[in-house]
Amino acid sequence: MTIRKKEAAPFETRELRRSLKEFLSTPYPTGIDQEIKPIEWFKWGVYIFYDYDGEPIYVGQTKEKVSGRISRHLTNQRTDAVAMSVLDPYEVYEIEVFPIPGFQHLSAKDKTSRETLDALEFKVHQIAVEKSKFGAILNEKDPPNPVRDVVLPRSVKGRIVSDEVRKLRGHPDTRTARRAQVVARLAQTISERDVKVGLRRTLFTQTTRLQSLAGERFEAAGGAANVEKGSEGSDEEGKNRIK
Repeated sequence: MTIRKKEAAPFETRELRRSLKEFLSTPYPTGIDQEIKPIEWFKWGVYIFYDYDGEPIYVGQTKEKVSGRISRHLTNQRTDAVAMSVLDPYEVYEIEVFPIPGFQHLSAKDKTSRETLDALEFKVHQIAVEKSKFGAILNEKDPPNPVRDVVLPRSVKGRIVSDEVRKLRGHPDTRTARRAQVVARLAQTISERDVKVGLRRTLFTQTTRLQSLAGERFEAAGGAANVEKGSEGSDEEGKNRIK
């Protein structure tokens, strides 16, 4: 019996892991004297995922470890958001993290800490929605109203997609096709289950995003005016415009 040598992960997967590791190595003050630690070291925090257009698409929180939670979203360790087609990891181009210094030693069961984390998620969620040109992100649920106030910590934002991977994934037509597949999977999930209204809102938001991207490509090809020309060179002109 011949034992095959273990093959390396695909190029895109390797690049994602490399870029993600580089981002998570970004230094950040711990709040203890002058101590500096990488972002991945922090247990508590909130994060925003952005797509290739700089559009905020998803907000999450963690009280286990920033690196672990984000990595599970973006690698083969699936989360509910990915499994339900709420979040497509291929859409994530940049990440912004809001660590909470000083909470490192606290238990995930600590009431005050959890309330602070929830309050921070609420504030960051509001920021993401305000930044969105659609006035909405893909989260199925909104964070609960905070029971305490919280000061927004300094964030760290960085790209996790290399130039090489962007060439493979970043073309608007590729992203349109991918987004259409996600919409179809999410719609299928909704059709097979008794779901809450939040998931239907996610579907509406994602279809709005799909329509917007397809509309941009349509306009780039000449739009309605070009269609009206019929077969008189419109195809060739459209190809030249849409490249």
